[in-house]
Amino acid sequence: MMTALLVQRSSDGGPLPDLLKQAGYGQVVSACSGARARQLVARQTFDLILCNAPLQDETGELFCCDCAARTDAGVVLIVGRERAGEVGERVGHCGVFTVSKPMSQPLFFQAVRMAQIARQRLYTLRRENVELQKKIDEIRLVDRAKCALIQYLQMSEPQAHRYLEKQAMDMRLTRAEVARSVLQTYEKE
Repeated sequence: MMTALLVQRSSDGGPLPDLLKQAGYGQVVSACSGARARQLVARQTFDLILCNAPLQDETGELFCCDCAARTDAGVVLIVGRERAGEVGERVGHCGVFTVSKPMSQPLFFQAVRMAQIARQRLYTLRRENVELQKKIDEIRLVDRAKCALIQYLQMSEPQAHRYLEKQAMDMRLTRAEVARSVLQTYEKE
């Protein structure tokens, strides 16, 4: 079930909670101030953060930029038409979508959908980043093991490489596991 945080001055919610439910958000949590919204964001994960500016205690711009930087949620800031352009310039670089009000239902759903797409793309990029970081760590580990073999057993780099590959194949281990074993033998940390 997707969860949205709705931050706006009015506590009655107006039409936005119903629109969020129509957009597929089964749970809609509300906050009337930036301070309360920050508390909620610190305790709970949201798929979407929708800020209807201004808030009771701030404009909402800083809150939205903070959320875009610190969470994986899609962030949409709704501002008055007269300020939409300038606010959009300020928060767009943070990854915040800006929509002017009053807005139509199709525009609302389009903004929410764009935030969902951006959130999914961010999630995919972060997952790929984790996988790449694991590969880099493995390469570093294997390289350290090769250096240990070169230093302590006077192997050449191709010999050390071949040794690690053959050990991994013969013992049915990963190269990283063999590299750890070599480092435990030759490195005293």
